Amino acid sequence: MKIRLITIGRTEEAYVEEGLQIYEKRILHYLPYVRIELAANKINVKNDEKAVLLGEAALLEKNLDPESFVVLLDEKGKKFTSIEFAQFIQQKMNSSIKNLTFIIGGAYGFHERIYQIADEKISLSSMTFPHQLVRLIFAEQLYRALTILNHEPYHHS
Repeated sequence: MKIRLITIGRTEEAYVEEGLQIYEKRILHYLPYVRIELAANKINVKNDEKAVLLGEAALLEKNLDPESFVVLLDEKGKKFTSIEFAQFIQQKMNSSIKNLTFIIGGAYGFHERIYQIADEKISLSSMTFPHQLVRLIFAEQLYRALTILNHEPYHHS
């Protein structure tokens, strides 16, 4: 199974990018993984939430594989413990899904069209985080899930 993380906007903070690279290198020891950052500035609309969401939806739709299982990282999504998230990943591996795509939306979340495309919604926390940090938190949790599945000592329960 290949995992893709699609984000709206580029990673701007150097410390976030450095952390992402560390975890992504570790993730690649377990399975194919790629991060795709879509340039939000191509939307060319400022301060119009509906227009921004529509533009982001169009960008996302162009970059989604129709055969992919799509998971939105969304505050309204299902909450998992790290072990439950690992079980979720294992379940997707066992169900012969070839592409598992996680999406982090922009500042306004997701357009309704993207909610309709999604197969699942997951929340990383009840707290609100900057979109830059959500990328890093997700990468760490994915790495943690993979170490749990491989019975490695990174996660202590």
